[in-house]
Amino acid sequence: MRVRLITAAAALLLSVTLIPLSADTPPPPFILNAFMVNMTNVDVPRGNTGTLQIRINSFSPAGTRQRLIQTMLDKGQDALLKALQKEPSRGRVSAPGWQGPDPQNYRLGWDLRYIAHDKLPDGGDRIVIATDRQMSFAEVRNQPRTVDYPFTLFEIHIPKEGKGEGRGFGATQIKFDKKKNQMVLEQYSAGTLQLNEITVEAKK
Repeated sequence: MRVRLITAAAALLLSVTLIPLSADTPPPPFILNAFMVNMTNVDVPRGNTGTLQIRINSFSPAGTRQRLIQTMLDKGQDALLKALQKEPSRGRVSAPGWQGPDPQNYRLGWDLRYIAHDKLPDGGDRIVIATDRQMSFAEVRNQPRTVDYPFTLFEIHIPKEGKGEGRGFGATQIKFDKKKNQMVLEQYSAGTLQLNEITVEAKK
């Protein structure tokens, strides 16, 4: 594995202004169904494909973003992780066809702690998700280096018409670069989870 630094100014967790959804995307609750391609060489072979389902029950209040940022700046990543884990569940993500370690856990899914939305210039929608990372029983027991990369993040674009696309960042650290005066995301391995053919399914 090699570490990749993403100088995205924490574009996922830290750069969203909450705006009401457009008429083309239903208000929560709704489900995003995606075709996933693993490009990370983590847990399953690179290029492995499957389905990913993200249920969004609610969006995080506007004040959550700034509070999490301040926690990170004042106390660092460990404090940010604890704060994020204390957030109420805003939804759930699962991989019904997961073929890697602990398949039952991934198929059952885990809670999403931060979900935000903003409007794209073309009239589409961007959804940003951050949560603590699902770890296998073996990883928790053996405490390898990957446990220092405890976040999972998603960025999803839903166009005004047609199917959406996105990317996921597993095994990620969130740091503050004092020289650049910005947040950065550091992944344990190169590559992302590519999310294609995303459809939106309204739920009640």
